[in-house]
Amino acid sequence: MAWVIAKLRGQRVYARADASGQLLAEAGRVEIRYKPKDGRFYRAAARNLTVVDGTALPDDTCAPAEDPKLGGKKKVRGSRRGAQKRTSRRGGGGACTDHVAVAAAARVVAYTDGACSGNPGPAGLGVVFLNETERIECFEYLGEGTNNIAELTAILRALEELGEQPGPVVIFTDSRYSIGVLQQDWKAKKNKQLIATTRARLGKRSDVTLHYVKGHAGIPLNEKADELARLAVETRNSGRSVLPSDSNQA
Repeated sequence: MAWVIAKLRGQRVYARADASGQLLAEAGRVEIRYKPKDGRFYRAAARNLTVVDGTALPDDTCAPAEDPKLGGKKKVRGSRRGAQKRTSRRGGGGACTDHVAVAAAARVVAYTDGACSGNPGPAGLGVVFLNETERIECFEYLGEGTNNIAELTAILRALEELGEQPGPVVIFTDSRYSIGVLQQDWKAKKNKQLIATTRARLGKRSDVTLHYVKGHAGIPLNEKADELARLAVETRNSGRSVLPSDSNQA
C-alpha cells in the first residue's frame, strides 16, 4: 500500500492509496493521518477527500498508529508489512470519543455554541456550518435569555441551515444539557417550547447526531463558534457569512 496527499475539508492529510495513487476505500471510508508520526489514524468518507498530489508515497511515510476509538490502548494499524491487523469494531460516529474521527465520517458538520452575559442576561449564539462546498458562519443576538436558551437555539439554527442537504450530519455542542433534553430523554422543566421545536426538527432526520465536544479545549471550530456567540452579545447584532470550502478545518 501507499499514501497520497489529500485535502479533507480544506485540511491537508495523508490518505491510503494503492501503488497507482488511487484512494483505497473500505465501505466508502479511507484511512487518513493528519500527521505522519502522530500515532493515530482516522477514517474519512471518500467523498470528503480531494487528492491534491496523486504521487504515491512509500508505505513507511506514516508510522504505525492507534485507533483513537480504543482510547490509545491498542495498536491496530501499521504502515509496514507484517504490522498488526486492525481489530476495532466498525461503529457509528456517535460512539467515538475523538471529535476529529466523528467529523471525518460525516458529510455535513456544524459547531454550535451559546453565550450569555449574566444568566439570564444578553444572550447570543454562534454556528460554524461545513458542507462539501462551503463554510457558513452565523452569529445571532437573542436579546434577554439564558445560556441554555442560547445553546438550544444555536442547534436549531444549525438544523435550519441544514435544510434538505444529504447526511450523515454531526452537530457538535459543548452543552450536555442540550444533548440530554434533545436526544437522551431528559425531563425538561424549562424551555419546553424551544425544546419541542428543536426535537421536531431533529425528528425529521434519522442521519443527524448531536455530539459532545469539550468547550475551551483548543478545538478550532468550537472556539470559533464561541467567538461568534460572544460577538453577538458584545455587538447586540447578527450576521452570516459564506466562505469557500478550502477554509474548512475541524
